[in-house]
Amino acid sequence: MKHLPRIDSKFIVIAISVLVLLYFIVFPMLILIYDSFVVDGAINFSNYKAVYSQNVNWKALVNTVELSLLVMVASVIITFPMAWLIGRTDLPWKRTFRTILVGSYMIPPYVGAIAWVQMLNPSVGYLNDLFKYIFHLSAAPFNIYTIGGLAWVLTLFYSPFAFITISRAMEKMDPTLEEAARVAGASPLRTLWDVTLPLMAPSIVAGGLLVFIAAGSAFGIPAIVGMPGNIEVMTTRIVTFVYMGDDKGIRDATALAVSLMIIANGLLFFMSWLLSRKDYTTISGKSTRPNMVELGKFKHLAFFVVAAYAFVAVILPIGSVVMTSFIKSMSKGLEWSNFGIDPWIPVITSAQYMESIGRSLVYGVIAACIGTVLAVFVAYLSVKTNITGRSLPDLLVVLGGSTPSIVIALALIITFSGNYGLNIYSSMWILIVGYLVKYMTMSVRTVAASLSQVHISLEEAALNSGASWIRTCKDIIIPLVMPSIVAGWFLIFMPSFYELTMSNLLYGADTKTIGVLLYELQTYADTQNASVLSVIILVIVLAGNLVLNKLTKGAVSI
Repeated sequence: MKHLPRIDSKFIVIAISVLVLLYFIVFPMLILIYDSFVVDGAINFSNYKAVYSQNVNWKALVNTVELSLLVMVASVIITFPMAWLIGRTDLPWKRTFRTILVGSYMIPPYVGAIAWVQMLNPSVGYLNDLFKYIFHLSAAPFNIYTIGGLAWVLTLFYSPFAFITISRAMEKMDPTLEEAARVAGASPLRTLWDVTLPLMAPSIVAGGLLVFIAAGSAFGIPAIVGMPGNIEVMTTRIVTFVYMGDDKGIRDATALAVSLMIIANGLLFFMSWLLSRKDYTTISGKSTRPNMVELGKFKHLAFFVVAAYAFVAVILPIGSVVMTSFIKSMSKGLEWSNFGIDPWIPVITSAQYMESIGRSLVYGVIAACIGTVLAVFVAYLSVKTNITGRSLPDLLVVLGGSTPSIVIALALIITFSGNYGLNIYSSMWILIVGYLVKYMTMSVRTVAASLSQVHISLEEAALNSGASWIRTCKDIIIPLVMPSIVAGWFLIFMPSFYELTMSNLLYGADTKTIGVLLYELQTYADTQNASVLSVIILVIVLAGNLVLNKLTKGAVSI
């Protein structure tokens, strides 16, 4: 009797992973694209023509591109010198500055937007009032509700994408050419311009593109800062159309969403292609560290510049929301007698507020647990196996992570509202699916990086002794990469906990999250309660980061 060939269990895992990812990531995207071209049962471009024939939608597209370009350029101009000063010079307090600058990545962007509205509101902004008092001005010198104000806030809270990308690449760059230039008599600035900058070009472009994508896909900051000033972008227009609640509104939203998806994913895959080119040899296998550039007489000036930026970008907005959360009455101003814990009492005693916080914590935990398990499997299959199709799950995860949150939310609404079988709309599960689609990428990358450092001999020894690959993973590999698994868990949990964009479209009557609640409070000008909730979010995120830092012994932080 002829026996059937034995099927590799790894292939079965890959097949199941691919099917799950196809169903929850690719299928909704395809449905979204299909629906954007279907009008009255016919497939054509009439929907796109109708949408972009409206000046407000065309203006939103132009605003999105212009703002994203402006923020990208500003972020690179700011972060490259910062990365160089912190990574390659004898600048004092370098570790502290690195922590602070990366710290703005930890602040939810919409919380940062709330903070800057508090400070630069043309009517009651703290900084505007201060400048009016100091310089005896009759009118506020700044107005946050402008293109410039919107670009300012976007730059502050998305520039960490560029800073992290550039600084990591700079750490791995082979210092040989820089040292050769210095030996040949080139000044530090000449070496920076002629050697470092060209070698870093791909990473600089990559960091800039990440900022462009993040700024173009943002909703919280444009909604809080831009919409009061009648500045529309693609994401705010999509939300407006969805809120109409009729078929035409959804159809118009799909056209804008597909346009945004093409721009974001196209740029991201271009970035991946750019970084995969071999034209630039910047990474060395040597363990040597580059010599630090001595700033000399410029040390104090450099310290002041970096400290000033860190203060403005991180400390000032955090200080604003913390201070506002303890103001008893906004009408009385910044009097010492007007500070107290009174604003906190209605929040911490409110069932509505506490339930929203509890839901966000629960949803974040569930998403992180499911996502981490999937991430471990996907990372292991892509890094530790040679089986056909091993990279496909990783590619699908990257596709989800690169897609703007607003696009994911709309795709899930259309697909999982009962039109195509499964109906999970307005339940917690559609929120969790959205979080997994968007945030699993970082977890996979973190675990994969750690797995690549586990020597193959350890696995071979276990397999040769008769252990299955699953047993090998459980007893050998997972314990070795556990810090990265923990980090991957937090990298899903944290953004899921405070997420706004997807939650704002996917929540139901019983699934309102803390991000949605905070956005509603800010929209209805409930400044004090919004500030209290903002502080609670910041405390939880900071606590999570400290726990992560402790568990990973400082190797990973959010």
